[in-house]
Parts: sequence; structure tokens; C-alpha cells
Amino acid sequence: MASSDPYPVSLSSLHFPSAEQSLSQTLASLRRSALSVSNRLRSIETDAQFVHDVADHYGLPLVANERCGSWYIPPESKAGSAYFKSTDGHTGQWDFSFRRLNLQILPIARDHGGCIIVDSTRRGKLMPDALSKTVPIWCAVMNRALFPLDTAYHAVQFPPDYLGPSEESQIERRIDGFVHALKALKLDIEGLRQSLGRPIKIAWANRTYLYPDDLHKGDGYNLFVLCSASKRVHGAEMSEGGYIQGAGDDSESWAHGLTPPVFWENKSTLLATDEEDLPNLIQDLIIKQSTQKVGQEAVLVAPTRNLYISRTSNLPTDGDGYDLVIDCNATPQGPEGSAKRLNLGCGSAKLGSRDLRKSLDRVKDFVNAKLVSNPAQSLLVTCETGKDLSAGAVLAILCLFYDDNGKFVGPQSQYMDKQFIRQRLAWIVTSKHDVNPSRSTLQSVNAFLMQRPDY
Repeated sequence: MASSDPYPVSLSSLHFPSAEQSLSQTLASLRRSALSVSNRLRSIETDAQFVHDVADHYGLPLVANERCGSWYIPPESKAGSAYFKSTDGHTGQWDFSFRRLNLQILPIARDHGGCIIVDSTRRGKLMPDALSKTVPIWCAVMNRALFPLDTAYHAVQFPPDYLGPSEESQIERRIDGFVHALKALKLDIEGLRQSLGRPIKIAWANRTYLYPDDLHKGDGYNLFVLCSASKRVHGAEMSEGGYIQGAGDDSESWAHGLTPPVFWENKSTLLATDEEDLPNLIQDLIIKQSTQKVGQEAVLVAPTRNLYISRTSNLPTDGDGYDLVIDCNATPQGPEGSAKRLNLGCGSAKLGSRDLRKSLDRVKDFVNAKLVSNPAQSLLVTCETGKDLSAGAVLAILCLFYDDNGKFVGPQSQYMDKQFIRQRLAWIVTSKHDVNPSRSTLQSVNAFLMQRPDY
């Protein structure tokens, strides 16, 4: 019979609270406190001052490596954006991105003698892989492709004593292949050479050093300064008195929707607000900003004369001003009352990419029915980001209906391989520099364009 004694009668029946669990919970709480939004914003302010000092030292314009870099540059000081991915610099995965050619920074560098590319990284590293490897790879490719006779600039320029000789050698061996692939896009190499003007020389700026310390702008080259904004932190954040290395990184996980422009416009108010009140304040500021947004014009995809791409919400009206509109996300049951509009009803993320694959036949039929009879009509393609699904739909249209000069010629029956599709993609990314179609979207478009014809 079980004992009814409510008190423990043996040592084994005693239950003590776990000291380890309690300590773990305490440390986790302290870490969350150290990584507060307030600490992040103050850390960003501190790092932005370093970036400002670097700009004064070199006398060069600031270019944000998105998305992290924009946190450290006030909008009025930002000359442009770049999109160099750290993953393209990861060990063994060194790459030159053909989805993000970053050609938009060439004229900035030409006009100012160079630029400062700003980025940051989280605890433990001196600089992100984007600045130690991805950008140096890109610069070497540009120097070799655009200035083949200036061999003094052809070697990959690496930060001092940062990578091992084996990794540097392996990266160096890949550059000629990247150059060949870039030339295969059939871009206007002479035009790009004029856009840049001179070869690129690299310097690095971080809290540990400026290297080379005596290098400044020069007449024979464009100086690209790769600036890592944050101070390197070796220990835990709790040991830094509230300072967070790479505070602007991964903002989706901490910012409550706050963006760099909203931060800089309301910096004093945000920094003076208690932590517990910040989420509500941020929401109020976001709502206020959204009501002040002015619609941006769609971007013409050159060399075509009638094909445009845009984010749906950037349009001040429902596609007015364009003869034809394809909206990748609007539901077919939505405002599709006129013959000039096609709504695809695609979802978001990977689901949206799969939906697009199923919708490309409708895109093909719509363009064929509307533009063949009157190729002068303008066609606007939109999606919720203006970067992914709309880019995929535009890519399919370019491959199916436009010749190598960007002229609408109607349905084409030629065989399409990945190289042909990549050439057309280059038109999009050089026209709208923040376009970034996902791998899933590109796979959907490739599968549609390269499918075996039915006989």
C-alpha cells in the first residue's frame, strides 16, 4: 500500500532545483539584456562615427554593402549600395556572383577616384568574408576583364596576414574562369571600361589598422577602401559594457521592423527611449514613414525600350501609365477587370517560385497576345519586392520574345541553354541593381525555358 505521508522520508525522494539550469537561465537573461535594441542602436551610432572618420581620412564617398552597411551611414552621406555576399567568400565556395554584378558602383568610383565600401560582421572576426575575399575577387575580375594590359593590377589583392597562402592560391586560380564567364555575358566591355575609368587598388580600414597606411587616392587607379565598421570583440557581449560587434547585422531578428532610414531620421528619439517602450515607438515611426512614402518609378530593363520592372507598392496608382501590367502576387480574382492586366496569384518565398513556374505559360500567352500586334506598348512587371518573382517573369519574357539587341521580335523557337538565360539575366541586374532572384525562382524559369518541346 502506498504511503500517504506527504513529506519525503528518504534522500532519494528529495528534489533540489538544478543549479546548472538556474545559472544557464541567468546567463541567457544577461545575454539577452546585453543584446537589447538600445545597446544595438548605441553600438551602431559608435561604429558610424568610425565610418565617418574613415571617410574624412580618405576623402571618398561611402557605399553601403547591403543590407548591414546602411545602418552605419546616414542617408545623406550614402553615395550608393553594393551587394557583395559573404557566402561568395566562404572557404571552398569562392565565387563571382552573376546575379549581383555590382556594376552600379563603377561610375561612383570613376567620378570620385574610388569609394569606401562599408560592412560589418558579428563577434569574433576582424572583418566579414565579403570584405576579405568577395570584393577582392570582384576587383580582380574587373581589373582583368576591363584593363587586360594593366597587368600590375591583375593579382587578387588580399588583406595582410589574414588568409593562409593555400587559400589565397586557390582563389587566384579561379579568377580567369570568372573573367571568361563575365565576358560570355556579352556586356558592353568598352562601356564598362569607360564607366570605371581606371583599374582598382584596394585598401582596408578597420579598428585594428588602415592598410596600407600610406595609400590614398591616385591618378592611375581607383581606390576601393573596404571598411569594417565594428570593433572586434573576442569575448561575450556582456564583457563589453553594452557594445555589440556587428550590431546592424541580421536586423530581421531584432529591429522590430526598424530600417536604417527610419533610424537615422529619428536617432535622438530612439536613443532616448527606454527599452520596453522601443517596440511601440518603432511601430509608430514605421507607420508614419509608410504614409510619407512617395511612389517610385519603375525601372526600364535595357536594352529593351518597353519592358519595366518594379515593386508593386512603389506604384502611386494601379499601374497607370503603362499599357500592360503583370502582377506576380495579386490574386486572379482581384482587380483584373481590364484586358491590359494579368494577375498571377503567386505566393511568397519558395512557394511563390513554384507558383511562378506554373504561371509562366500564362505570361507567355499574355505577352504573345498583347505585344505581337503592337510591340510599342509598354509592359510593367511587378511583385511584392520588385526583386524576385518579377525578375523571374521578366527573364522569361526576355528569353522568349526579345533578340540580342533588346528588340521585341515575337515568339522565338531557338534552343535556350543556361548561358543564354544568364546573358538575359545580366540585362536585368545591370538595369535594376537591387534585383536578386532567388535560386528557386531561377530554377523555375530555367525549367520552363529549357523544357523539351512537345512534338
